[in-house]
Amino acid sequence: MFENLSLLALQQYWWFIVSLLAALLVFLMFVQGGQTFLFNFAKSDEEKSLMVNTLGRKWELTFTTLVTFGGAFFASFPLFYSTSFGGAYWVWMAILFSFIIQAVAYEFRSKPKNFFGAKTYEAFLFANGLLGTILIGTAVGTFFTGSNFSVDTVTNFSQWEHPAFGLEAVLNFRNVALGLAVFFLARILGLQFFINSIDDCMIVDRSRKSIFANALPFLIFFLYFAITLLIQPGYAYDSETGVVSMESFKYLHNFLAMPIVAALFLIGVVAVLGGIVWGMMDNNRYSFWATAGGTVFTVLALFLVAGLNNTSFYPSNFDLQSSLTIENSSSSKYTLTVMSYVSLLVPFVVAYIYYVWRSMGKKRIDKDELNEDIHIY
Repeated sequence: MFENLSLLALQQYWWFIVSLLAALLVFLMFVQGGQTFLFNFAKSDEEKSLMVNTLGRKWELTFTTLVTFGGAFFASFPLFYSTSFGGAYWVWMAILFSFIIQAVAYEFRSKPKNFFGAKTYEAFLFANGLLGTILIGTAVGTFFTGSNFSVDTVTNFSQWEHPAFGLEAVLNFRNVALGLAVFFLARILGLQFFINSIDDCMIVDRSRKSIFANALPFLIFFLYFAITLLIQPGYAYDSETGVVSMESFKYLHNFLAMPIVAALFLIGVVAVLGGIVWGMMDNNRYSFWATAGGTVFTVLALFLVAGLNNTSFYPSNFDLQSSLTIENSSSSKYTLTVMSYVSLLVPFVVAYIYYVWRSMGKKRIDKDELNEDIHIY
């Protein structure tokens, strides 16, 4: 089946897989968003434990998806992996460190006589929620604004050309705007997840009232990024020669050239906005799923316009011709073909995740459950 596909078709297939994993990762960062409410939201240690334990049931899904996303990028587009992860290593090390301390925090927060105390591990969770979301969003912003690296086209050896090794991305406000949009979206999803999963009227009421305060900055930063994306020049390449050039309104042209992707984006944005409005209404628990579905559609569409339709998904501001595309940065046809057969297992993995999610979420967590003889975070 896959062996009959052309190399370009395989590259496009794997860009879709990577884009889908990225979309799922952003959705699952509701865990990180929820963690940022531990200090200024919970009014007692018991409420804080309710929040930590409902998030603790899902945190491993986010971490696993992050690792899978990185692994898929490494296997399908290794030149990007070596360029970004090897060059912009301060950013990726900060992201990785924030997820490491998250794992430590969930493991040791409730251990009796732990050395640092529960508040230290709660600070770890807050740091992961803040840094993990903003830095990942900022890093993704460079897919549209460019980074400072060069690639030797003969040896495929890449080199970072800025002494900040990736941290310079924060100097571009468009990158930071996307990072902040991801941060506030994660917080909105976290609040909606509390409404969905915690059986405590005070936390639910407080969560509902807090959605608007996070929705306003989210809309400001997201609209700024989306509008500038549509009007900015983009990085196009010639499929015959591989020459990269700047094209006016490139990403708008991509949406117009791929109406299905444009529809995904519009449906996603409407679903997110509808979920936010729905979440502020009384007597409903399920706005989380509307916002979550909209998030997946929106992020998927953004990644697709970043890499398809002859677009450089990782542009170089140092040397335009060093920009990475799905054609010049991918693995061989043989590798992509073998991996494509392995990817057929993904639906089974998704089905397992759905089963585990449903099993763990049948009953909303309450204060009585904290006193039961089960694993408590």
